Amino acid sequence: MKKIDFLNGIMIAHRGYHNFNLKVAENSMEAFKRAVMKGYCIELDVRLLKDMKMVVFHDNNLKRACKVNKLINDCTYDEIKKLKLFNTSSNIPLLEDVLKMVNGRVPIIIETKYYPKYGVLEKKLLNCLSNYKGKIAIQSFYPKSLFWFKKNAKNIPIGLLSSDFRRSNSSLKKLIGKTVLFDIFLKTDFISFDINALPNSFIETKRKNKFILGWTVKSKKDYDKAIKYCDNVICDNIDYY
Repeated sequence: MKKIDFLNGIMIAHRGYHNFNLKVAENSMEAFKRAVMKGYCIELDVRLLKDMKMVVFHDNNLKRACKVNKLINDCTYDEIKKLKLFNTSSNIPLLEDVLKMVNGRVPIIIETKYYPKYGVLEKKLLNCLSNYKGKIAIQSFYPKSLFWFKKNAKNIPIGLLSSDFRRSNSSLKKLIGKTVLFDIFLKTDFISFDINALPNSFIETKRKNKFILGWTVKSKKDYDKAIKYCDNVICDNIDYY
């Protein structure tokens, strides 16, 4: 088991320290700068573009964030670099630029999003991190992504993202809801679990010998509930707790 003490005792800013009232967009350079200023751990998402550039972006489609109905994996960086996030002045950042700005000042949790070709995104990410000196952890909903890192990056802590989607109409979500059981075989360093699916008997058992993160806290009520079942939590509206 790798050392993950840097994930404990520090607030974790979900997609950076964003605040729509202040026109600071999620997963923006401004949100990450604010997290660094506050001393918060950063949680962010990475996706691979058509030209193999790695960007920090959550959705598979640009519609919600940029009002362009197009899959981000089908775009090059030149096509999206001038798009604005959530009607702010912020652009979609390259991961390499975020790493350069953070420069090890706070820990970063990187979520690998879905990419159809196994190992391609993961290899690109590992190359991006090769000269980075800060504290990094990687998490994913996709066991194959974590297996790749377990095999090829033995020094980087990995965490399984999961929830309980049994009531969902989405077959993909139902499948993801079962992935927490993969941890028996993956032997990850931590589990990152949906607070809306807590309490959960499997998570309670795992917490006896594994670090548990909760996602995503959006209110003081969420925080008070989640902290009973988790060792730390990933938060929006982080100043309210």
